[in-house]
Amino acid sequence: MSGVLPDFHLRDLIASGAISARDEITDAQIQPASLDLRLGAEAYRLRASFLAGKGRSVRARLDDFQMHRMDLSGGAVLEKGCVYLVPLQENLRLPEGLSAVANAKSSTGRLDLLTRLVTDDGTEFDRLPEAYDGPLYAEICPRSFSVLVRPGMRLNQLRLRAGGAVLDDAALRALHESAPLVSGGGGALIDQGLGFSVDLRPGQGDLVGYRAKPHSGVIDLDRIGAYDPRDFWDALRAENGQLILDPGAFYILVSREAVAIPPDYAAEMAPYLAMVGEFRVHYAGFFDPGFGIGERGTGARGVLEVRCHEAPFALEHGQIVGRLVYERMAARPKRLYGQDIASNYQGQGLKLAKQFSASGA
Repeated sequence: MSGVLPDFHLRDLIASGAISARDEITDAQIQPASLDLRLGAEAYRLRASFLAGKGRSVRARLDDFQMHRMDLSGGAVLEKGCVYLVPLQENLRLPEGLSAVANAKSSTGRLDLLTRLVTDDGTEFDRLPEAYDGPLYAEICPRSFSVLVRPGMRLNQLRLRAGGAVLDDAALRALHESAPLVSGGGGALIDQGLGFSVDLRPGQGDLVGYRAKPHSGVIDLDRIGAYDPRDFWDALRAENGQLILDPGAFYILVSREAVAIPPDYAAEMAPYLAMVGEFRVHYAGFFDPGFGIGERGTGARGVLEVRCHEAPFALEHGQIVGRLVYERMAARPKRLYGQDIASNYQGQGLKLAKQFSASGA
């Protein structure tokens, strides 16, 4: 067996104890190709982000970095610009041959909530070696909005792999020829993954995206559709297909292409080469099997979380800003994205996180 493990294999690992948790793992956590991870009951405010390092545990290093401990049981605010470490409810005891990678969930990324997985012996974020045995932690840094969190909230997710799973460009071209992966835009640009570009010439109206306001209120992550976007975002309009990005600002934009993930594959959003400009696409991004494949089979456009770096940068319509790296599934999942699952972003276009109402957008 090789490839990304599907939902029923994740259930097998839970049943065997390879994946365990303080509270019983729920069916809602199991996605077609990933497992949602839950916050525990405490958080630590840190003076700096850190990695445990080879041969060291996260707990052993906390004394070097923690400022104070916070009880999340009644809800607590994680303040914008601060760094926190939250022990997660799940633990792993992976068998030989299984490795893992983590990523922020879609709504987490759309709130500019930097969330990374930290582990014992860790020398990089979001990557777990084969046969990892130990606890899991989430490092959380709210960058645009302060947020209210509680135990059990799911901000990031874990994907397990057996052996090699990534498609090279030749395999990706062959897949596109048999099951088109992209529609709209300028066709399929395949170069170390499937490239996608930004849409700054919308088919209707002139709304091209949103920019986070520098001063706004707290967002309770449990309140779905509760917030007026106008209190947190500035709407961006463009008539000439160009948008100048401000250094340090956070933007929600949308891809020009509609993409699809066939049932036997998964994908991960990755940044494009840094040489294309002084910005990066924030990658909150696992794409599950079946994403963009609805009743009409037209695909779904990717929402882009963009942050500009040191200098203002003029972003042009159709400019390549990121890529999707496709991976083989070890087996087809029992359920696909958007099928009997509460999938907030199936068939999406330009869309804010689920905490914001559509009426005010």
